[in-house]
Amino acid sequence: MDYGKKIKKAKSISEIFEITKDIVREYLGAEQAGLMVGISDLGYRNNGFIGAFYLLNSNMIVINKRPLGRLLQTNPALYNYYLFHVILHEYLHSVGSEDEDETRQLVYEISGHYFGESHAITQFASKIEKFMPNLTYPGKEHVVPKDINIEFVKGIDRKNINYIN
Repeated sequence: MDYGKKIKKAKSISEIFEITKDIVREYLGAEQAGLMVGISDLGYRNNGFIGAFYLLNSNMIVINKRPLGRLLQTNPALYNYYLFHVILHEYLHSVGSEDEDETRQLVYEISGHYFGESHAITQFASKIEKFMPNLTYPGKEHVVPKDINIEFVKGIDRKNINYIN
């Protein structure tokens, strides 16, 4: 299956989430049902940011919408690839990868296995700093979010919610 093509053509966060689940199930034989995905402005500081987070023993991944907005301004072709990268990282936490360094390494291994070393997804996993001009706002050292309202993404985990019409 050409996952690179599927990710490139994906039209929603929920589609990318389903591709992520398929890849992790195929690569590790692991999956986590019942997750919710939300987006929120998590701000950033000193040319860095939290891309997303998963709280251990919870059922929610929260993605920082600020770098997503910046990517849409600077290089929209990278949007789905970056989104896959952060969802993969947090989804791996949800299936039991607790150590941050081990999770980063696993993201890199999976990315390289499915997309090759030169693909943008694998480059995000190996050298995200290379993409910082597309992910951060120049001249701003610290941006505190105005609120942390979480917008939940519809259509997440569709395969595991068969009781809702």
